[in-house]
Amino acid sequence: MVRKLYLILVLAVGGGMVLPTIGYSQTEGMERRQERRGDRQEVRDTRQTGRQEARDAKADCREGDQSRAECRQLKREMKQDAREGAREIR
Repeated sequence: MVRKLYLILVLAVGGGMVLPTIGYSQTEGMERRQERRGDRQEVRDTRQTGRQEARDAKADCREGDQSRAECRQLKREMKQDAREGAREIR
């Protein structure tokens, strides 16, 4: 009877040691990855907004009396400004 209790006690304690424990080392890495994902999304949103604004400006320009080359240059400058803004976020 004592042997059975001893065996049950050894298995219970030993079994608990075999189970995987929660690792805290991954938490910091996971947080950093999540921050980078958020930053990338913010950068992407900035570029997307810049693209749409450049399209709208080019359409307005073309409706005016400016040449196509001037409108194209305006759009390029606006997109470049959006890219620079996205770089500043990083």
